[in-house]
Amino acid sequence: MAIYELLLPKMGESVAEATVIKWNKQVGDRVDVEDSVLEIATDKVDSEVPSPVQGTLVKQLFEENQVAQVGDVVALIETADEQQKQLAVAEEASEDLAENSEQSPVEDIPYVPQKEEAQEKPVKTSFNSSERFYSPLVKSIAQEEGISISELDEINGSGTDGRVTKDDLLAYISNKKQKDFAGTATPEQETGAPVVNTATETAPKPAPVEVPALKDEIVEMDRMRKMISEHMIHSKEVAAHVTSFVEADVTNLVLWRDKVKASFEKREGEKITFTPVFVEAVTKAIKDMPMINISLNGHQIIKKKDINIGMAAALPNGNLIVPVIKNADQLNLVGLTKAVNDLAKRARENRLQPEEIKGGTFTLTNIGGFGNIMGTPIINQPQVAILAVGAIKKKPAVLETAYGDVIAIRHMMYLSLSYDHRIVDGALGGMFVKRVADYLEAWDVNREI
Repeated sequence: MAIYELLLPKMGESVAEATVIKWNKQVGDRVDVEDSVLEIATDKVDSEVPSPVQGTLVKQLFEENQVAQVGDVVALIETADEQQKQLAVAEEASEDLAENSEQSPVEDIPYVPQKEEAQEKPVKTSFNSSERFYSPLVKSIAQEEGISISELDEINGSGTDGRVTKDDLLAYISNKKQKDFAGTATPEQETGAPVVNTATETAPKPAPVEVPALKDEIVEMDRMRKMISEHMIHSKEVAAHVTSFVEADVTNLVLWRDKVKASFEKREGEKITFTPVFVEAVTKAIKDMPMINISLNGHQIIKKKDINIGMAAALPNGNLIVPVIKNADQLNLVGLTKAVNDLAKRARENRLQPEEIKGGTFTLTNIGGFGNIMGTPIINQPQVAILAVGAIKKKPAVLETAYGDVIAIRHMMYLSLSYDHRIVDGALGGMFVKRVADYLEAWDVNREI
């Protein structure tokens, strides 16, 4: 018999670690080829780690909620000797193939930052002497801020079982800095002259840690909600958000869908929604104005050759995920419909792969599905723009005819584009969202699909 080391697999270039969230096989359980041994969570998506061998699980090297690095041995599986030899040969061949593929040139433009003055490295904090549990995020913040373990142990945590949360630690750090500032000599104390300190008067005060009432229910954020929170805050901090609005008359589009949806579903086995139509209009507008399909790396503009459209999808648990339609401009309307339906379905079932939620160059969010008529979405970094489409509503509108203006009932919809004003000016942002509306308004009611 031989022991096979099950490694945490590579899950994309930007994924370096994962959290073990559930063991599907316990010590002593039989494991077949492709059986799911454990479930892991990355900063991209949740997925499973299958076994490439058949045998018996003899050891779990990580507990649930522990973080493992890519390439770490996560479990030991007892296998037959012959099976181990065959697997070693297959792994060696796959490694050779991976090395050859990595020799292709990289298209992304590297950003070379300016030299900065050397900063003193913080003194490393040891957490071994404490009996309290601290999350990796809390440990990281404490390390960066030079908070000792004795200080951490004195903080009253607001989390479950008195656990110290990120907000508890940040509030402690803010209060500590205020006390340190108050303890230093002011210019007035040193010179005797009165000084107006405008900095302290205008500086925002840190939000106090709220103490919940006994009747309130405390619900800890799940891992995905924490990541969404951090990603949104980062986007607002780094990008100068501006939103432009346009109202579009989509009457022809509505009439066309009503006419073709039954025959399309019968022929393709798929329901056609408005989303693939919106994606098609966006890809056409991007081809007309490619400077909306970019990202910003410091002071360098990276113009994307591919048009990869991310579509924001709400999950049953209330969280949000953005699967990506790769090379959306190369798909016809049938292909876009199948891609939209497939990604949305697997997103709800938590079956997306890490590669399917990365590489987006522009994001579309359909807030109309919730009855919202307009919104100001936050840019999905490192992209520079995101389009929100609102609910389609019947409204009276003025139509110009050969016999004069008339008022008619039309299907109207608002489109709102949030863009990064650091690189996208109001003229480009406004023209782009208007171009998308123009494509939707000019929809051919007799179009074949």
